[in-house]
Amino acid sequence: MAAELPCAQFLLSRRSVRRFKPDPVPLDLVLRALDLARHAPSAHNRQPWEFVVVRDRGRIEELSRIHEWSSPVARAPLAIVVLADTRQAPDSYMQDGAIVATYLWLALHCVGLATVWIYTLNKAEEIRRIIGAPDHLFPVAIFPVGFPAVEPKPRPRKELRELVSLDAYGARLPG
Repeated sequence: MAAELPCAQFLLSRRSVRRFKPDPVPLDLVLRALDLARHAPSAHNRQPWEFVVVRDRGRIEELSRIHEWSSPVARAPLAIVVLADTRQAPDSYMQDGAIVATYLWLALHCVGLATVWIYTLNKAEEIRRIIGAPDHLFPVAIFPVGFPAVEPKPRPRKELRELVSLDAYGARLPG
């Protein structure tokens, strides 16, 4: 069996953090994470994404009220909105946006920052209004960003045998 790469521990150490220290987040750390994230793959290498780094407290407060689960945004020093361009990638903007958002999530962890994915799917118009984005840019995710104020414990995960089928759906791994 091949040796496990060191990245396995990195992936297993990522947590969704909803409470942040009040310390300011250096813009260079955020830009480093965004620089890493922009290397995400996309259909036909279109790279149909843009990012809005929100530092304005008024906009952060507005984003924190878009739905009942967005309150962690208010507790963060800044937020990042991931936008996917529906004109550049009309058939793949959602997948491409989700991939770059996942890369950003991991890149933030890589540079020592914490976040949680705030879903946006049914609040696109409101989010675009708050950040001033045009209609063809779809907000895929909001990430509140800061230094973690807590260290969440790992959450339970389903067993692999509950999730994997071999050759056809339902042909589960043996027990």
